[in-house]
Amino acid sequence: MDYFVVLLLFGLAIGLVSSALWISFLLAPRNPGGIKNEPYECGEQTIGSSWVHFNVGYYLFALIFLIFDVEAAFLFPWAVVFREVGFVAFIEAGLFILVLLTGLAYAWKKGVLEWV
Repeated sequence: MDYFVVLLLFGLAIGLVSSALWISFLLAPRNPGGIKNEPYECGEQTIGSSWVHFNVGYYLFALIFLIFDVEAAFLFPWAVVFREVGFVAFIEAGLFILVLLTGLAYAWKKGVLEWV
């Protein structure tokens, strides 16, 4: 009986989504052409090529930041239950930080942290 309710809700969800898409396809205005087909960027016409190459170092620097930001998010719950879990929690957190420091050393060695 529980599976019937799940299947009923799944079918209802698919039915609602597909009917909404179908109704929007029928009622949406279709008048392309002119200004609608122009590229848009803040109301200004583009000058030159729109394909600009960015230094990949910016992306790598952002990824390193995200890694250490997530590290901080994982260390908060560990700090809350540290006294209850004991020395095992200390060892596990130390291994976690060691893995992250190894990644930081690798990124430093590769020159990812140099801002150019």
